[in-house]
Amino acid sequence: MRLLHTMLRVGDLQRSIDFYTRILGMKVLRQSENTEYKYTLAFVGYGDESEASVLELTYNWGTDQYDLGNAYGHIAIEVDDAAGACNRIREAGGKVTREAGPVKGGTTVIAFVEDPDGYKIELIEKHSHVAGV
Repeated sequence: MRLLHTMLRVGDLQRSIDFYTRILGMKVLRQSENTEYKYTLAFVGYGDESEASVLELTYNWGTDQYDLGNAYGHIAIEVDDAAGACNRIREAGGKVTREAGPVKGGTTVIAFVEDPDGYKIELIEKHSHVAGV
């Protein structure tokens, strides 16, 4: 078994594709439209779906926002340099919600950014990544 994808409902598909591709550096892997049920899907990621987990961005036609609720946590992305990634994301127009620094009670360097729909994305610095943190 392996994790295939995580689905996020988005209020503006093009805005979300722009964020995940231009700001976070992912690629659009495929896109499809379902006219009968009125939704469009875009799959984005860093690698081919046959080898890597990806994000499924789901746009339900006519719905421009969602209540994220209190159960959702975040998506985690490994980066070489969390502070540098924050700077690049901010300069590209992205929103940094927690600057790079050690996780509370640990040494792993993390940061948080937010996508246009309010989904949290944790950036975990590669060389300090340890299991269980």
